[in-house]
Order: sequence, then C-alpha cells, then structure tokens
Amino acid sequence: MADGEHLHRALVERVKELTCLYQISQIAARDEIGLDTALDEIVAVLPQAWQHPDLACARIVVDEVAHCSADFVASSHRLCAEIVSRSSLRGSVEVCYRPDRTPSQGNGRSAFLIEEHHLIEGVARELSSLIERRESREERERLQAQLQHADRLATVGHLAAGVAHELNEPLASILGFAQLASKGVGVSSGVRTDLEKIVAAALYAREIIKNLLLFTRQAPSRRRPVDLSDVVKAALSLLKLRCDARDIELRCELGEALEVYGDPSQLQQVVVNLVTNAIQAMPTGGALRIAARKDQAFVHLEVSDSGRGITPEHLKHIFVPFFTTKDVGDGTGLGLSVVHGIVVVHGGTIDVTSEPGETQFSVRLPAHRHSDP
Repeated sequence: MADGEHLHRALVERVKELTCLYQISQIAARDEIGLDTALDEIVAVLPQAWQHPDLACARIVVDEVAHCSADFVASSHRLCAEIVSRSSLRGSVEVCYRPDRTPSQGNGRSAFLIEEHHLIEGVARELSSLIERRESREERERLQAQLQHADRLATVGHLAAGVAHELNEPLASILGFAQLASKGVGVSSGVRTDLEKIVAAALYAREIIKNLLLFTRQAPSRRRPVDLSDVVKAALSLLKLRCDARDIELRCELGEALEVYGDPSQLQQVVVNLVTNAIQAMPTGGALRIAARKDQAFVHLEVSDSGRGITPEHLKHIFVPFFTTKDVGDGTGLGLSVVHGIVVVHGGTIDVTSEPGETQFSVRLPAHRHSDP
C-alpha cells in the first residue's frame, strides 16, 4: 500500500473516532433526556467509529442493565473497557466484530487498531463522566426538594403552633360549659344528646390541637431509656380488636435488646399511627406485619401492609401536614406528619416504599447506650 493511501486511511479512521467522541459529548450534554436514553443513543453511534463499521456491534452495561446496538452478538473478537464512577465499577463498554463476519487480518494480527484500543478507553471515561454528572444532578435535585419540603414544614409548623395556642382557650370554654350544661337539672334528653355531640366534637378538636403541638415539637417530652418492644406491644393491645374486626392477620416479629432513649408516649403514638394507617389501607382484610430489630447503632421498626398501596404522586406528599387521601371525617392528614416529627426529634429517620399489595414504613432510631444521658 502506498504511503499516501496509508496516510489517507489513517486520517479517515481518526476523523471517525473524533466524530464518535463528538457525538457522544453532544448526547451527554442533552440534559432533557434520561440516562437510559442517552446510553441507547451512544451505543448506536459506537460501531461507526471502528475500522469496519458494517461488521461491528456494541454493548454498554451499566448497573447490570445492557444497552445494545442493532444486531448485537457477543464475540471473542472484541474490545472492552470498564466504566468506573467514584471509584466503583459500574459496568463496561465493548465493541465486537460478529463471529460470522470477523475481518481477516492474517499473520496473527489483532482485528483492532491500536488507536481503537485508546478510543474505547476514551469512550469509557466519557461514560463514567456522564454517569457522575447525571447522578450529581439527581442528588442535587433530591437535596433541593428536601430543603423545600423542610421549609414548607417549618412554615406550616409556625402557623400551626400559633393557631393551636389561639384555639386552646375558647375550646376549653366550649368543652367546660357543654359538660356543665349536660349535668344540669331539667335538661331534656334531646338537649343532652346535642350537648354530648358538642363535647365529642370539642374533644376531637382538642386531639387535633394536641397533634399540632406535637408536630411543632412544642408538647413536653419526657425521655428515658425504653424498650421499643414494650411500646409495640402496648400499641397493639389497643388496636388488636380493630385488626380482628377487619379480618387482618397480624404478625409481630420483635427482636431482643431494642432499647432506645425517648418519650414512651410519643413512641407509642408513632406505632399507633403507623398501624392505624396500615389498617385503613386494608378495608377488606389483609396482612399486617410489625417487625423490630437492632444492629450496631440503630433500632429498626418496620410496619408493612398488603393494602392497595400509595401512588408515586401521593408518596411525595405523604408526610406533609393535612395532606390526606381519605374521605372527609376519616382522617385529618396529621397522623403521618406527627410520626415524622416525633421520629426526627428523636434523632431518627423514616422512609416509605409502596406498590400495590405492599406498603412498608421503615423507622430507624438511635439505639440507647448506657453511657447516654
């Protein structure tokens, strides 16, 4: 082959390689498409950069998910490079010549040019950078959403605390006078019934105010070492009849040494609210599982049900005060926000996962150490 022709072919190959890298960078820069779409588009352009594009095929594997070019067939005639992101192996990128169409090189020469070895390493680095940028952006968006959520909770908390204190005094008067009037001489049965309804409504309103103060962390807290298994058993003793009435199978799995440092009544409210929420999710019966265990530093409480599940749209707002999907009169939308507030003030976290047929709330609380106060 003449030197001029050889240089021309080498130049053509370099142009193809640079074009491939440019196309990859253009695809990676499109923030409006998801990572899977970006990888599908990138794997489609890879074969065009190789010496024999009509014989080549490519595959990108990220987190065990494969993205393949058209007519991909694995072959021993391949180039492969690892995709490493933040020091972790995330997958690989490979280009193959199909077994039945591998170009003949002769003299034991590789089917791939030395520049193509460098190229696939460059592609792997571009893919690593793409993954890191996308994950960094997702993490930034997640943290931003958490900050906005915390800001909303703080705003609602201040408002709720003010409203609760303003309502307490007139509500106490309503409740007191209604109770006194119902005990008066000569009160007809009809009037007495109406007064009992007023008392019941006032007590219900007082419970809401109590929850509001708990949500804003203004209710007094009396903390001490407490075994979470005792808290769970006490809560279930209040709710077992409701489970039986709805034909709900109750399974309780409690480990040992589940001691945390907290307010027993507040922790019991966490269990009661989570179990009540699970019962309401299974109006026609089902299975309710409560499990608690301990690892080195934390006590874990899991409450799961086999109910209808929570939609992804509702899942985003599950801990927002007054957010509820229940009918009017069936709930105030404070139960889970109160749970969230109690768990957070105890130094813990709460997460929820849901799909039709299974919803699980996972609470994590710091385990009590005897050196703690």
